[in-house]
Amino acid sequence: MSSIRKRTWYTATGETKKAWLVDYRDSAGKRRFKQFNRKKDADAWRVNASFQVAHGIHTPDSQSITVSEAAKLWLDRCRSEQLETTTIAAYDQQVRLHIEPLCGEVKLSQLTTPMAENLRDKLARRMSRPMAVRVLRALKAIISEAQRRGLVAQNVALGVKISRKDRERPKPKIPTKTELAEILTASASSEQPMVHPLACLLVFAGLRASELRGLAWAELDLKNGTVTVSQRADAAGNIGPPKSKASFRSIPLPKMAVKALKRWKLACPPGDLVFPSPTGKVMSHPYMARTLMGPPQIASKIVKPGLSSTPRFGLHAFRHAAASLWIDQRVNAKRVQVWMGHGSIQVTFDTYGHLFEQVDQDNEIANAVERSIFADAT
Repeated sequence: MSSIRKRTWYTATGETKKAWLVDYRDSAGKRRFKQFNRKKDADAWRVNASFQVAHGIHTPDSQSITVSEAAKLWLDRCRSEQLETTTIAAYDQQVRLHIEPLCGEVKLSQLTTPMAENLRDKLARRMSRPMAVRVLRALKAIISEAQRRGLVAQNVALGVKISRKDRERPKPKIPTKTELAEILTASASSEQPMVHPLACLLVFAGLRASELRGLAWAELDLKNGTVTVSQRADAAGNIGPPKSKASFRSIPLPKMAVKALKRWKLACPPGDLVFPSPTGKVMSHPYMARTLMGPPQIASKIVKPGLSSTPRFGLHAFRHAAASLWIDQRVNAKRVQVWMGHGSIQVTFDTYGHLFEQVDQDNEIANAVERSIFADAT
């Protein structure tokens, strides 16, 4: 039960003050009050609160915490779960620079879906869509953590989304087969013996840079020609589990890669890592990208326009190349997903859908040619 009554009182200076007081009982049966300057606002809040109490999703303001306080709890949990240092730093930056300035002082109990939608609009106007998506995702995670702790009954931002139109989704820049052949050939002639096996794993296995940096010899089965991903190195050089559950996977290797790895294993300094740094530790990403994979591209004149000493492709471009090669060989989408370590088939289609469409079109053309031959024969 709830009711609204008018409240009148006098200030120390004798001034008359008026307000509208909502008198109600929360889900636990405890009597609560909420004050408004206008009866219209009190009526609207009463209706909404009655619905929330009836469905067990009401949190009184007095028991609620602010978004900033909830964000601190969320970040503390991220640290306790030992997420990567760079990941936590990114989350902390999203909170400090974007979430707190927009709604840090707002209590979770006062957040509504329309307010969350308004925040979404502000984020979309202030920054790029990918960044806005990440910040909105962080806000949802903050509220979900508070909900898990019983500090708020519902996540009003859960259904709020930032759509990304297909024409705004950039297609990955993929080296051509000719470019890949030139880079592999140049890498085989490199003065650094680890460059060729590295190039082979990039092109033929599509491993992430972090997975290559943390790759151990125990994960290579050179007899059967497979590489298994079971660990990776973070930006700080710490070895840990892969990016996600889906990242645990085994990928077949062609003869060129197996041969290059066998040769490198004989020359590799003692240790567990396949590609150690010059000091025997985890190799840095810049060293792998510039010092090792840069020279083969420069030697092949595969450079950025107008920059003769700047390689055209970063390490991730070779990951895309591996996927495109598999798709070109009619490998089905599910297997491509598994070999790439994608968490869902949707990620695979979002990234490489145009390549699958291309293959389908090629099949249609081939079938049409076949039909045309027999049609003329009759």
